[in-house]
Formats: sequence, C-alpha cells, structure tokens
Amino acid sequence: MRTSAEYFERLAKMRPNIYLEGEKIGRDHPTILKGGKTLAKTFDLVNDPKYERVLTATSHYNGEKINRFNHLHQNAEDLLLKQEMNRVLSSLVGGCIQRCMGIDALNALSVTTKNADMKYGTNYHERFNKFMQYFQAEDLVGCAAQTDSKGDRRLRPSQQPDPDAYLHVVERREDGVVVRGAKLHNTAAQYADEIIAFPTRAIGKDEPDYAIAFAIPADTEGIYLLTRVAAPPERIPELHVPYSDFIDTESFTVFDNVFVPNERIFINGETEFGSETALLFALFHRHGYCGCKPGLGDMLTGLAALVADYNGVEKVGHVKDKLADIMSVGELVYAAGIAASVKSMQSPAGTYIPNIMYANVGRRHAGVNIYHEMNIIADLAGGIPITLPQTKEYANPEISEFLLKYNTRRAGVSPLDHYKAMMFASDVMASEMTGLITLAGVHGGGSPQMEDIAILASGNIEEKKNIAKHLAGIEY
Repeated sequence: MRTSAEYFERLAKMRPNIYLEGEKIGRDHPTILKGGKTLAKTFDLVNDPKYERVLTATSHYNGEKINRFNHLHQNAEDLLLKQEMNRVLSSLVGGCIQRCMGIDALNALSVTTKNADMKYGTNYHERFNKFMQYFQAEDLVGCAAQTDSKGDRRLRPSQQPDPDAYLHVVERREDGVVVRGAKLHNTAAQYADEIIAFPTRAIGKDEPDYAIAFAIPADTEGIYLLTRVAAPPERIPELHVPYSDFIDTESFTVFDNVFVPNERIFINGETEFGSETALLFALFHRHGYCGCKPGLGDMLTGLAALVADYNGVEKVGHVKDKLADIMSVGELVYAAGIAASVKSMQSPAGTYIPNIMYANVGRRHAGVNIYHEMNIIADLAGGIPITLPQTKEYANPEISEFLLKYNTRRAGVSPLDHYKAMMFASDVMASEMTGLITLAGVHGGGSPQMEDIAILASGNIEEKKNIAKHLAGIEY
C-alpha cells in the first residue's frame, strides 16, 4: 500500500492535461494538491489501529493486505465494511471522500466481464483480472466516468445530431480502438491515476459502438480534464480549520480521439453488457452512498446541534424534534445499506452484489431529504451564516471586537467559539460547498427519479396487488 507522499509523487509525474480558470495546469498545482488532500486520508489512515479494520482488506487474488478502496467484494461482510468505511471517512472530511466511484465501477466490471465471457466466449474477464491485480499492486486511484453529455434527451445515442453526445468508438484497429466523446460530473479525475469509462444507459442492439468500457491512465494523450472546484472560503491562517483543508473537483472529461489498447478494453460492442455495466455501477454506487451520506449526515446533525446549543435553544421541545428528524435521515439510509449488504447475492464472478431494492431505497431517501436537512440547520442557525463577516474582518483590530461582541449568544461559550461555529455554519450553508452538498446530495449516484425506476422495477407491484385482492376477497 502506498503512502500519501508516494501518491502525490506519482501525480507530479503525469502529463499536464487539466484546465482550470482558462489555463492548462499540472498536478503539482496548489488547487490540485489541495484536492488530493482529501484522498490522502485514504492512504494515511490504513495503518492507524482506529481505522485499519475498515480501510484494509485481503486480496482474493494473492492473499495480500490491500486498501479496501481497491477490493472486490467477496462476501456480505465486505459490503458492510465498505459502507462503514465510507461513513467514517466522510465524517472525517465533512463530505465526499472521492475515492469510492472507481472501485464501484471496478466491482461492476468484475461481474459484467464474466457474464459477457459466459455468453460470447470472450476473454474480457481475464483482461480485467490482470488489470485489477495491477491496480491493487500499485494501490491506484480510479475515477468513474459514466455520465455522457447526452444531447437531446428524446433521442437515443445513435440518433443524436452530434454522435459525440455519447462516448463511442470511432475507429477499430487490431490492437485497440479510438474513442471520442465526453463524460461529465467526474469527481476527482484531476488527481486519479486511472479513468474507468463505461456506458451511462441502456444501449440498443444496433448501437455497438456505444457499448464500450475501458480503463485508461488519466493523462493519456487526447484526454482533457475541464475543471470546476468547490471549496470553503479562504480564511486567515490563525482561523484555519480542518474543514478548510478539503475541496471537491469535478471534471468534464473529454476524449478527443483517444486510443485504448485491447488489454484495457473490458466490453466492446456487446450491447446488453454495456447496459448491464451501467446498471451495476449505479447499484454499487448507491449502496456506497448508504455509507457516505450518513457520514455527511453525522456532520450536519452535529452542526445543527452545535448552533442550537450556542443559541441557547438545544433543550426546547421543537428543537429536539428537529434534531431527531435530521438524525433519523442518516440512520435510515445507513440501515437500508446494511440491509442491502445482508441481502446481497454472489455473481458468477464471485463478486457480491448489493440488494437492488434496499440500496435504491436508501439512496432515494438520502436524495429527497437533503434540502430538508439543510432547512433544519437554516432554521436553527438563523440568517447569520449568510451575513457573517469573513475572517479578514476578524483580523482587523479596529473592528474585530465588534464582530465577536455582536455574534456572541450564550454565556459559558467564548466569543471566539461562537464566531468559529457560525463561520463553519456559513461554510456549509452559504458558500460554494453549499451547492455541492445539496446538488450532489440530490443527483450523486443517481437522481431520486432513477431510484424510483429501480424500486418499481424490482418491487413486484403485481404481487402486492394480489395481496390486496386476497384480503379484499377479489379473485385473481
């Protein structure tokens, strides 16, 4: 397993292909290094006795100890530990740990490559296993690239006026393929070692060029990472806090005639398995979300309780109701993830797949409640998070006394601690991070509408109607 120093050393050697604020930058740029600090937690804590149990696993390939973010789930316990790991790490950084998407994609491909081989006699699973052993040995970070730009939502991939609206094969060679298109909303692509690309939707039988799944180094020629960053406001050094260390980067990942060698291709034209990969990634990722969302929920619950305490209202009846409400959201999501793990099933590849119903119910419950949770904090904190002067005003001796004096609420809490608490509330409720928390809370891992589709598809409505018919005395 790598150290975070080794992780950053490898990034520094990669070809510059990141575009930020109009400029092309390398992975030694301060913003990219700061983004990588979140992922660095996944390397730095593996030998900490407090986290080792959830952060490490035993490779089923060679029995060696590996980072759990590089593990293929071999039983229900693995799924439970992955969920627990996501919760623990998300609560440490106050949001997305940014490493789970890659391994969710690889777990999906472990299943679909085996299924494709069983039907077509291909050798995708052998290729995948070789890549996976390399991925584990090097302790790599993968970025999942699934969502296409999609163009006109009324049209299928092959019907788009611009065929590049979905990533597709534009040239086939004996040694590989050339692909063109873009994948959007790719978290941490800028500080990932590998990009794992696969379809975003069901692929028609007449659309084999869109059924392509592969892994490629993130700095491969022809890949452009068009970047947007979300970060808390900058603070003066004396008021720097742990939350300020963590930022989120997203990428429009453009593939402009990128060559992918055969050994890196895992699905290539088998349309039903391109579709299956899309669905399985969503399932693995929604299950993972049943861990990270409760981790974020722990932070939101703590913030709600903190501002209520400092405002002197924590023991008021309706406030206690609100705290129970916000806490219940995270715990119900977590419980659904536990159920999805316990009710998992083993695939022919040996990889365990979470239960479809429970994983989607958990993710849906998280998505439809994120604005409700934020509303509770807004109610308890009041308007000050959006109007509180920033830390440069605190550093001005002429006005700092006023800033502390008129932000103080409850006796027994120092004026500075009052200010710190409301500054943190401002970071969460009234900054770039607010948009990230809320929109990613709704759409990350799939919008609630997508969970609705999965729930209805696996919920056997007819069987439930028959229960009602039986109890109502209606023949069926």
